[in-house]
Parts: sequence; structure tokens; C-alpha cells
Amino acid sequence: LIDLRDAVFGGEQTIELDTAVRCDRCEGSCCEPGTQPETCQTCHGHGMIQRPVRSLLGTVMATEACPACQGFGTVIPTPCHECDGQGRVRTRTPLTLRIPAGVDDGTRIHLAGRGEAGPGGGPNGDLYVEIAVRPDETFRREGDHLATTVTVPMAAAALGTTVTLDTLDGKQSVSLDPGVQSGHVEVLHGLGVGRLRGQGRGDLKVDVVVTTPTDLDDEQRQLLERLAEVRGEEVVHGAPQAKGMFARLRENLRNL
Repeated sequence: LIDLRDAVFGGEQTIELDTAVRCDRCEGSCCEPGTQPETCQTCHGHGMIQRPVRSLLGTVMATEACPACQGFGTVIPTPCHECDGQGRVRTRTPLTLRIPAGVDDGTRIHLAGRGEAGPGGGPNGDLYVEIAVRPDETFRREGDHLATTVTVPMAAAALGTTVTLDTLDGKQSVSLDPGVQSGHVEVLHGLGVGRLRGQGRGDLKVDVVVTTPTDLDDEQRQLLERLAEVRGEEVVHGAPQAKGMFARLRENLRNL
């Protein structure tokens, strides 16, 4: 789980793995020190055996892994007591993971040869790390772009203003023209997410929301009414109440 900042710019994070590593006591040989594997007497070191199997075509010979040595061709007469003859032990180990810019939820990072040690001294497998990005309180992600919302008072929107945003790149000033409306989007180029399979970064989109005052005092109300009068705008003081069913019935009876 990483923060949005790490997804945008990349970074490093240390995680702890529950994994299997080569046994230090037997160095992966599965044998107690001073002893060695012996050739399997069942398969004579081949690791495979053949046995007859009945089929519709008659009896055929089927090849399968030797049950005595599990296909290794050797048996361990004196297993290592540290790993119980497995050649590997389980442990928890830290891993510093380099996170490239542009990762998103579900991105898988492939680390070749960093998986669990193979049994019997076999090679290490691969490690796949799946990324999850923690939701951010300020920014939304839209592909390679980021989006955020800024609220502007009605008067400032009418007159034009400059707002200061705290972005992931630091403070940025955004100039809004006079008469800006809710739904307007300002685009700050190159302040989005780093492209995972490309160069450069996406954009930061700033959604503008104009707020209307709801708790006017008498002086403020008079100023707005004067403004509406100057602009020739009709002001209706309070919306008409809807008539109930019985009131409409009485009115219809009077009109008969």
C-alpha cells in the first residue's frame, strides 16, 4: 500500500516478506553436514519409473515420477535437522522495493530471481508485487491526470480572482477570469502523474465550484437587491407554496 505521491513521482518502500531461503547448515543439499545423497535404488537415479497401465488399446507403459525419491533420482539417508531435508527454511526478510512513477492499483512489479528458494537446492523463483494506492483526500486520479476541486465565493467569481493551491509540486497560483462559472476547469499542464510507459507527466485539472451565500444579513441582502435592480434582474421573495388537495378542491367548487 503506497501513497499517491509515490505513485506520481516514484520512490522506494521497504516491505517484509515471509519466504523460503536456502538452508545455511546444509547449503541446500538437504543432507546433514558430512553426509551426501545416495542413488535411489527404485529408479536407479533416473527419477522416473515405468509401470504397465491397462487401456482400451491393451496394456501400455506409463512413465511417472519415482515415488521413492520424488523424481530427484537420489535419496537422503541422513536429512539435515535444520531444514528437515528440504534444503530450505522459512524466514521473514526485508526487501527494499523501487516503485516506478505512474503505478496504479493492480500494477504488478516483477522481480526475477527474488522469489522463494527451490526445494533441494533448486533455483529461486520470481517475485510479483501487486501495488495498491491509498486514496487521497485532495486529489482524484484520472489515468495519467490528477483532478481536484476549488471553491470560489460568488463575489470573487464575478470579479475574478487568484487562488493558491497546495499541489504535490508545492503551492501553485491559479488565475480565474471575471465571471467564472461552476463547472469551469483550469488545467495545469505537467503537474499530473508520471507516465509509467512513456515520458513526461499528465496534467492537473482544477474543477471550479462557485458558492452562493446563504446566511445574508440585512445589509448584504440590500446590496444584492440593489445589484439585481441595477442589472435589471427580477427578484422573487420566496417561492409560492404548493396548494394542498383540499384547497384545490375548494377552489374548483367555487369556479363551478
